Amino acid sequence: MLKRTALYTAHQKLGARLIDFGGWEMPVQYTSITDEHLAVRHAAGIFDISHMGEVTVSGGSASDFLNRVLTNDIRRLAPGEGQYTLMCNERGGVIDDLYAYRLSGEVFLLIINASRIEPDVAWLKSQAAEFQGHAGLQLTDASHNYAAVAVQGSRVREFINACVPGGSNSAMRVNAVTDLKKNQIGGFQFENHSVLVSRTGYTGEDGFEIVGSDDAIRHLWDQILAAGQPFGIKPCGLGARDTLRTEVCYPLYGHELDEDTTPIEAGLGFFVSLDKGEFNGSSVLAEQNAGGVKKKLAAFKMVGKSAPPRPHYPIWANGASVGIVTSGTQSPSLNLGIGMGYVPPDFARPAAKIEIEIRGKLFAAVVVQKPIYRKS
Repeated sequence: MLKRTALYTAHQKLGARLIDFGGWEMPVQYTSITDEHLAVRHAAGIFDISHMGEVTVSGGSASDFLNRVLTNDIRRLAPGEGQYTLMCNERGGVIDDLYAYRLSGEVFLLIINASRIEPDVAWLKSQAAEFQGHAGLQLTDASHNYAAVAVQGSRVREFINACVPGGSNSAMRVNAVTDLKKNQIGGFQFENHSVLVSRTGYTGEDGFEIVGSDDAIRHLWDQILAAGQPFGIKPCGLGARDTLRTEVCYPLYGHELDEDTTPIEAGLGFFVSLDKGEFNGSSVLAEQNAGGVKKKLAAFKMVGKSAPPRPHYPIWANGASVGIVTSGTQSPSLNLGIGMGYVPPDFARPAAKIEIEIRGKLFAAVVVQKPIYRKS
């Protein structure tokens, strides 16, 4: 039996095409992926992200514990600030990528991937049990308590304050939602509900992610669609979310990231704080950072006409198979095939010529600097 979010009925009313996504019945599109994608790039879109997981970590040793199990340096966060980070095993392989927010002194919120909730929570609990200061540590899987939406696009700031009016009362103190800066989070009152609003997203556009109770998010969904209508907002599904994130080269767990791939190989070294002291996988990551890697994530564009590249398609160079496409699609913004994949470092340099095997034939492509799409 597939799980359904609090917005399932809303998706049905809007005529969404629903699919199985990691055990959840989720909208893949409402009108078309291209329409929804371009709405986000040029105006606004709203996504149901209620399938994502929420874990709270608190107690006197919370920051020490998180710095042991996450790659980024949690000590850099003031209350109301967040950071992208990763959880790694002892081999440096990625267990999950996530956002970590400091809500107050030693109270943290982790937003984790839907497909990884159970393994993440089990792994965190096992790590907590072995942690020296675990006596004062509280770790709670709060995923079932929350629903969430992402409102993304350059015009969102023109109407979001009307949807969640007033200033914040916890975390980052601001006078209005639009006063939040990138990666900041605040607690706001919406009707008679408390919601958390962060200035984050997975599209490469400005926008906000809002976490709250099922009732709060149901009401907010309707409110945001009504307030955003004059600004061109559209409900958007997983299809547009995937094309948007691929254009800006944001990784997706199970595609660019897994337990046999490290953040250094994935080009995410910026989010690995090797100077903060020992943490899970730090010795392997330090070695790779200093000595290089055997595979590297490259972004590419197709050259000339071809069907779109897709995950698992072989990548060729100099007459040999050198890698595999991890994400591939037709870019609605650029109107050409784009993708990412792991190849030896020599073939990951911008301007390197590669070929993608599509339905048994080779088609020319060129490696480009990330992100593939840049706002003009």
